[in-house]
Amino acid sequence: MQELQIIQAKLKAPKGQVNRFGGYRYRSLEDIYEAVKPLLSETQTSLVVGDEIVMIGTRYYVRAIATLTNQKGESVTNVAYAREEETKKGMDVSQLTGATSSYARKYALNGLFAIDDTKDADTDEYTKAQETRGKKSEVRGESQQATAKSQQPAQPAMTAEMRQKLEGSKTVTELYKAFGELPQGLREHPQVKAYCSELRDKLEGAKMDECNK
Repeated sequence: MQELQIIQAKLKAPKGQVNRFGGYRYRSLEDIYEAVKPLLSETQTSLVVGDEIVMIGTRYYVRAIATLTNQKGESVTNVAYAREEETKKGMDVSQLTGATSSYARKYALNGLFAIDDTKDADTDEYTKAQETRGKKSEVRGESQQATAKSQQPAQPAMTAEMRQKLEGSKTVTELYKAFGELPQGLREHPQVKAYCSELRDKLEGAKMDECNK
């Protein structure tokens, strides 16, 4: 399908969102929609994105379907799945489903338009790559420096109360406030940043779902 090739070649989906926890930029579902609309007009194609709830094994998944159709009636479809969590503090069932839907739709469009998100900072792969890179870039110091480092206070652990406050945030503003109250060692930890980023993305996804009702 020639129109799809043109869109894939020309599509530039900027990372228009900023993650305040990690200081990196990422693209949202809305960023992809905004970038692809002019190309849909140029190629005279239509894009339809929908989803449905399916059960695989004992868990519910959101199955997102993105379909591009040209003037001749030819179409190309891509499917992506996102698992819906059973429960999430601070989110009701509709918000949880809406957030999961946003994830699934985003990756359905990524596959359809050949948008490579594997190295984006909102993925687990990026977090692991950064941790590995940090380990490789460590400079080996003298034995005295290593001893002094080992004697430094241990990094504070996240308590159940801290986790409950983060997960109980009902808005992104509340989440930022709860994150800011964490000890500095936790705020700088890659896994804590990634965890808070996930909570933030789900809150924003739920907000978008409410606005589209």
